[in-house]
Order: sequence, then C-alpha cells, then structure tokens
Amino acid sequence: MRSVNKYYTSSSKHKTPAGGIPRAHYKRALSVLSPSYLFAEKMKCANLAVLLVFLQNAIALNAATTTAVTTTLHNVTTPLPTLVEYLTEPQATLNKPQFMTEPFANVTGSLNENGVCQCSVYLPDTTFPVQKVEMLEITAQVLSEKFEIELTKVSQYTKAVEIYEQRIRNLTIKVEHMESTSVSYTKLDFQLLKLEIIEMERLVTQLKSTVVGSNVIVEQLYVEIRNLTLMVNDLESLDKNNILAIRREIVTLQNRLKECEKDRNQTTPPPYFPPGSCGHGGIVNISQPYIVQLNWRGFSFKYGAWGRDYSLQTPEKDLYWVAPLNTDGRLLEYYRLHDSYDDLLLFKNARDKRITYGEGSGTAVYNNFMYYNIYSSRDMGKLDLNTNTLTVRKTLPNAAYGNRFSYAGVGWQDMDFAVDESGLWVIYSTEESTGNIVISKLNETTLDVLHTWKTRQYKPSVSNTFIICGVLYATRPVNTREEEIFYMYDTNTKQEGKINIIMDKMLETIQSINYNPSDHILYVYNNGYLVKYNLIFQPVLH
Repeated sequence: MRSVNKYYTSSSKHKTPAGGIPRAHYKRALSVLSPSYLFAEKMKCANLAVLLVFLQNAIALNAATTTAVTTTLHNVTTPLPTLVEYLTEPQATLNKPQFMTEPFANVTGSLNENGVCQCSVYLPDTTFPVQKVEMLEITAQVLSEKFEIELTKVSQYTKAVEIYEQRIRNLTIKVEHMESTSVSYTKLDFQLLKLEIIEMERLVTQLKSTVVGSNVIVEQLYVEIRNLTLMVNDLESLDKNNILAIRREIVTLQNRLKECEKDRNQTTPPPYFPPGSCGHGGIVNISQPYIVQLNWRGFSFKYGAWGRDYSLQTPEKDLYWVAPLNTDGRLLEYYRLHDSYDDLLLFKNARDKRITYGEGSGTAVYNNFMYYNIYSSRDMGKLDLNTNTLTVRKTLPNAAYGNRFSYAGVGWQDMDFAVDESGLWVIYSTEESTGNIVISKLNETTLDVLHTWKTRQYKPSVSNTFIICGVLYATRPVNTREEEIFYMYDTNTKQEGKINIIMDKMLETIQSINYNPSDHILYVYNNGYLVKYNLIFQPVLH
C-alpha cells in the first residue's frame, strides 16, 4: 500500500472531525476527473503517480477556499468513490455512474500543535507494472544479444572442427604411409607432425571448455587426436633401422663432400716442380686441351707426332718439331722445325726437312736428335736435326713390326719412342710377350738396350702411352670426346696399377703423345691437330 499525507488548515481553530474535508469539497475535487479522462487513462494504463499528483492539487485547492471546517469525517454519509474500482474493474465502472454514494470507512486523524489536521489515506497499488515490463524487455534484449554471440561462436567452431577433421585425416594418411613403407623420415618430419597435432588438441580442448554439456563430436575428435599423438611417438621411438642416426651420418658425409668439392674448385695454383724434377707423387689431374693449330701439311694428314725438344744440358731450349705422316698413315717422310713457339704459331722461320724413310707415329726428339722406327723393319734410327743425316741405326731385339701389335685405332706404331727426365725409352711388344707392352731403357748415343721391363698390359688394347719419371702411363678411349689414363707401370718398383684420369679430346682418335720434362706438358697429335695438355702432379706424401 502507498500512503499519502496531507495537512489542512482551519481558520476557526475548532477541532476538525476525522477526515477534515466535507463531501462537497470532495465532489469539487473529483469533478475534474471526468469519465472521458478516466477512460483515456485506463486505456493508456496511466501511471498512478500522475493521478496522485493531480489528487494532491485538488485537495490543496479545496483547503485554500474553505474558511471553516465544521463537519468531521465521522459525519460524512456519502463516501468518496474509490479509484480502485476504476483501475481494477474498468468494464464494470463504465456501466455505473461516475460517483455513487457508498459508505466510507472511518479514518483516524490527529491535530498538530499548530491546529493543523493530519490524516493518512491509503490507496491500493493497482497500476499497470510498466517498470517491470521495461525491465523484462531490457532483460530479453540482453539475453537475445548473448544468444547471437554464442550462436556466432558455435558457427565458427563448427567450421574450425571441419577444417581440423580434414587435417586429422591427412595426418592419418601420412602416418599410415610411414608405417607401411620403408621410406626414412628425419626428426623434423616427426616434429612437424607433433606440432600439428598439438595445435588441433588445443583447439578441441578449447571447444570442450566452451560447449555446455557433452558433445559427442568434440569428444570423438579429442580421442582421435590423442591416439594420433601416441602413434607418432611410437613411430619415432621404434626406429628399428636406426634411420635417424643414418640420416645424421649422411648429412655429415654430405657436408664433408661439399667441403672437399669447395677445396677442389678453389683456384689455387698447383705445386711447382722445377724442370726435370721427379720430386712429386705422380699425375693427379690434367688440364683441358689447348688447341695450338692444324698441322702445317693440312687436314688430310691425320697421323703424325709433334713436340718440343728436351735436353738435360739445356732444358730451357726452344725447338718445336712437327712430323705428320703421309696420307697413308704409315710413311714418315717430311718434318718441320721451329726455333720458338711464336714461330710455330705464325708459321715463321720454318725449316722443312725430308728423310727416307720412317714408319708410324712413334717419333720423339731428344737432345737435338730425332728417334724413329725405320720403314718396314725392327730397326731404330737416330737422326741429327742439324744436318738431317741418319747417324745411328740399330735393331731392337725381338721387337714385333709390320703393324703386328700397334695401338688401338692407330696403325703402324709398332715402336713408340718416349722421353722423360732420365732419358730415352722405347715401348713395343714381342711375340714372346704375346702382345703385352715391353719397356726398354735406351742409351741415347748408341741405341743399345740398357734394361727391359715386361708388363701384363696388352698393347693393342691401349690407344697410346707416355713415360714420366720412369712410370709408364697408358690411355684408352672412353668415347669420341674423352680419353682415360687408366694404367700405370713403375719401372722403379716394378709395380703396376689402375688409375682413372679423364682427359677431354677435340676429335675421336689420338695418334701420338709426347711428354716434355722441361715444361711438364703433353704434346698430343689429334687427327691432324696439335694439342697441348698441362699436367698436375701431387706432392710426395711423407
């Protein structure tokens, strides 16, 4: 119940009866409350506070115009119509007169020290609950916004679950492939799998914490992710073939190989060895071919030999010689000399000579003398280049001749003369050696055989030979553009062995190779072209 207190003033100072307000003044106050106004207020569900303010104003107006109050509320026979009836029973009130006289309950009042009558009027709280409805609307709006937010989260989580379901399927396929094949995986592969699984496990855990109640899909995803984690851990621990250790060893070896390759590709100059020195450990590599020029007789003269003269007394001497065979590839008849390399390149100051007759491409020049196989015999010839005269002719004992055991692809080279740091050599075969290579050290003055070594290498299976520091090297063709130095025989130790040094070539057939100790260069006659190769020696290993 709501209480309203009001004070009334009496000018006669007489005691006012309980209630303190005559009926006429009530009628005057309530007369302004017309039925239409009450109807409008009832239809609009007016607030009780507005009506109470209006009632207070009416009472105040009545108190101001009344000069004396002689009638008490006890004597009032016609009570004030209650507003409760209008507010609680609108339909019944509309059918009744607006103001009907009804018995009024006694209300006890009091008179204060100033002669003012004070009483309390209690009105029922029967107004429409507007504030409650407003609070209900606000609560409903807040709940609606929260519902929309949660619904959006559920939609996002649904999409995320679909994505991670696909990722789980992909990971399952990877793991099954790892189990079913023998392909080795590195530790990084396992770490990547673990990271993806941990990320999915975190998402599913977050979903479990946000979803109220049990969710079968989320629980199933969580179980599958846990199983996948255990499976990856088992695969990593059950490395039966020690794959990870092998991979680490392979990586170490690859790094070492890269370092070796890096050292190999560095442009460090090869170690220097003085002219005529044998203080090295043998051939370790060979340069690319350097084409000097076509032989002076032309392209048709495909067979022959060329080189630089070597002398122990004057190793710095420059004397270049070129001896192409006739077009039949057998007869040696002409040769040319140049006193410098520039003269050779420019075809200047050439001295052309003719001899009768040499055979094959095994010619060599040593200490200003030319050594060759005399035509159609097992005899060796020594020719003085200053006078172009044959000074010595000597038979090589038991040597096969007549194209019996020539080199592969090269005819009429039964004898092959060679020069190294120690002097003059001849390479040939005998019937007794069944075609295998025989090496003889010669006295360059008398052409007598000083010593002989027999090898187990078949001479017709090699394409050419040369000697460096008493070691015989043999070549063979690999293809039309490559030759291989594949065989060696050391006359100092009588040991033979296999090596593998590839040398590129310009054309298919190498007719002759001559080594010069003063510059460590191979002079190669390749299908009529004069070609040079620089040799790279390894230092002696102590």
